[in-house]
Amino acid sequence: MAKKTNKKSKTKSKARSSKAAANKMVYSFGQTKTDGDGSMKELLGGKGANLAEMTTIGLPVPPGFTITTETCAGYYKEGRKLPKGLMDQVRDAMARMEKETGKKFGDAKNPLLVSVRSGAKVSMPGMMDTVLNLGLNDTSVDGLHDASGSARFALDAYRRLINMFGDVVMGVDHEHYEAEFDRIKAKYGVKNDTDLNAEGMGELVEAYKKIYRKYTGKDFPQDPYAQLEAGIEAVFKSWMTTRAIRYRQINEITGLAGTAVNIQAMVFGNMGEDCGTGVAFTRNPSTGENKFYGEFLINAQGEDVVAGIRTPQPVSEMPKWNKAIHKQLLEIKDILEQHYTDMQDIEFTIETDKLFMLQTRNGKRTGAAAVKIACDMVKEKLIPEKTGVKRIPANDLTQLLLPSFDPAAKKKAAPITTGLPASPGASVGKLAFTAEEAVDRSHEGELVILCRKETSPEDVDGMHSAAGILTSTGGMTSHAAVVARGWGKCCVAGAGEIHIDEKRKKITVNGKTLGANDLVSIDGSTGEVFVGEIDTIEPKLSGDFAKVMKWADKYRTLKIRTNADTPADAQRARDFGAQGIGLCRTEHMFFEGERITAMREMILAETKPAREAALAKLLPYQRKDFEGIFTAMKGLPVTVRLLDPPLHEFLPHDAKSQGELAKILGVKPAKVKQRVAQLHEMNPMLGHRGCRLSVTYPEILVMQVTAIVEAAINCAKKKIKAVPEIMIPLVGTDKELEILRDLAEKTIADVKAAKKVKGKLAISIGTMIEIPRAALTADAVGQHADFFSFGTNDLTQLTFGYSRDDVNTFLPHYIQQEILEKDPFQSLDATGVGQLVETGVAKGRSVKKDLKVGICGEHGGDPASIAFCHKVGLDYVSCSPFRVPIARLAAAQAALD
Repeated sequence: MAKKTNKKSKTKSKARSSKAAANKMVYSFGQTKTDGDGSMKELLGGKGANLAEMTTIGLPVPPGFTITTETCAGYYKEGRKLPKGLMDQVRDAMARMEKETGKKFGDAKNPLLVSVRSGAKVSMPGMMDTVLNLGLNDTSVDGLHDASGSARFALDAYRRLINMFGDVVMGVDHEHYEAEFDRIKAKYGVKNDTDLNAEGMGELVEAYKKIYRKYTGKDFPQDPYAQLEAGIEAVFKSWMTTRAIRYRQINEITGLAGTAVNIQAMVFGNMGEDCGTGVAFTRNPSTGENKFYGEFLINAQGEDVVAGIRTPQPVSEMPKWNKAIHKQLLEIKDILEQHYTDMQDIEFTIETDKLFMLQTRNGKRTGAAAVKIACDMVKEKLIPEKTGVKRIPANDLTQLLLPSFDPAAKKKAAPITTGLPASPGASVGKLAFTAEEAVDRSHEGELVILCRKETSPEDVDGMHSAAGILTSTGGMTSHAAVVARGWGKCCVAGAGEIHIDEKRKKITVNGKTLGANDLVSIDGSTGEVFVGEIDTIEPKLSGDFAKVMKWADKYRTLKIRTNADTPADAQRARDFGAQGIGLCRTEHMFFEGERITAMREMILAETKPAREAALAKLLPYQRKDFEGIFTAMKGLPVTVRLLDPPLHEFLPHDAKSQGELAKILGVKPAKVKQRVAQLHEMNPMLGHRGCRLSVTYPEILVMQVTAIVEAAINCAKKKIKAVPEIMIPLVGTDKELEILRDLAEKTIADVKAAKKVKGKLAISIGTMIEIPRAALTADAVGQHADFFSFGTNDLTQLTFGYSRDDVNTFLPHYIQQEILEKDPFQSLDATGVGQLVETGVAKGRSVKKDLKVGICGEHGGDPASIAFCHKVGLDYVSCSPFRVPIARLAAAQAALD
């Protein structure tokens, strides 16, 4: 019986143990034991996983613990309530911290204080605020005084807690506290925060308590565990704040459970002149230079560095203050890069000459820095070439393709001030003084520079909308700098000579006043600020950028074409490495000068001979355009889409313009008005357009094909190889394509005969798959096509039933509620639209094994969409000229993945 009971007891014990493991919400890290490691970012968030990992590799990390991201999800699942048992696990973890530190939480003699920080799997700089010094109260502040030997230090820590707790946890505006600080500094006749003595600091603590009571209706909590519980809940709540949601939307961060909470023993950088705090990068995040880069403050806490309260010093000057700590940081820099094989963003604190590491994570960097760091690390044999290719976010190459200021134009303009070159680029715009103003004016089509003393997470929308960011305070690791670099947004920070008057919407710089209607130019690479607009120049592929492109071309299998309608665009795309044109939209050639008049004459014509006479006027223009494009592409394929939009788009709709057209054409205005009315359609995007125009007006196709063939013949005479591909748009049935292919082939033969050309011209005929029916019947359609090109813009519209012109009235709500992960017009919907693409490819190649298949919608330049195209076996993607390098890199990454 005893044995039997013992077995049951063991079974129950195992069950309890298993259940406890299943309900594990807290993972500790510290010198005695570490529950987690760097592989657990999904569960512990990036910050928590890296704190555990730094502990395991022997770096000096203050002990602490992480509450899991799943617990955050549980908080929302429980109706915004902390899950049962969480605080019990928190108390257990706090007991372990007390044992490790030799301090007691809330103790009157030697109190343990903690920081409370958020940390999701993906880094979101500035999105969730921190609370420091948690655990202080009226009693333990005396204990901190005794333990540190400094009344001023203890009171400073307390006032910071009341401020941060009030702001982050209780929603008391930070400005209320700042106003009191300014008042008391003025009373004591000091300028800097650090100059306020202990007496003044004590007065400030009492003033902060009054503010807290005034705006919360409660006294500041004295129970340290009540503080901790409220702090944990505040972090969970921050996950669903407007600014956090918006940041995730902007950066397309989806599918995360929530944020983890990191609770860590405080170490103090503000105990005296032998203390300090800093933020640094193991390499320069703006340029990629392999040089330790960052800022530090003596006698300060961590938030002071990024808050712009005091001007930090560059870490290069640290040896003047503490040579040993600087040497130790450089050693840790090498350890971290060898361990993580990537550039790291670190936070550190020095407490009485002892260094502590508070954070490491893969550092946000500009596109230029990403390219240089990848190339340098390959050269240093830190990473292989394939990793170098995969390491660079393809979309970040956009930053290397943006214009920069023309050096000649810059020489003629003197900067009105110079700040810190926080994020490279060249931006021109009018001054906007609040985030809301920047958003509103940008939506109205205005280019603005967001000008703030310092940005905060609440400014995220305005920062994203603005053409550039300019701040008067803050350093290279400030909120503005870090977020701007992450987005590749031009930013000049810490331009201290700028005095901002937000209420009057004016800035004063060295005696010069500028307002909301004044243009300024900012150079994020030099920190210079200019009045007026400075000319820009286009970039070129060279140096490390060109090297990365060569690497990409080595590994990718997808060919990259471009969407181009002019010789200039075609040449630009070729310079960027395009291997042909995947979409030349002929309708764009009809909107200028005499062309639009001839086009309108054709539309208004009532008989076929009259239409043909008008089309004859358009033929030379079309031929000349095609000759220019074929010449620019020199032997590379050019897919020419025949006329696609409905005819009403070419006609004037107001009475005045109709009258002017009638006068030019020698007809009565009533006739023009009548024809416009006849062409009106209730839903023109589903109406008389695409191949339907060529079926009803075959003379349009004949003119366009004639222009293509004559252009190819003329190029051949000049020893220029032209490779035109005629694309018939909007096919829904195989019969449409069969009829129009026959007409195109007849026209090609007629032109050859008229021009007395012998031999075969290299002209293929295919179709654009943009109607779901064509994808589903691609085996029938494919019998009449030499190639398919998926027009995913219309295919997405017709699959979802969304109009891309009107989708913004509801799409933001769909993304916010995660009905859709992304805008399907920006990134291909692999599940639905992608299924049609996959079906079209399979069915088309079932009848023609070597059928060439590509994509020419806007998705052709989106890395996620390119990965899908690689997976389903497309031959090429086609995108706008400036996205060609991005597509080359994304195609290589898809092949390597």
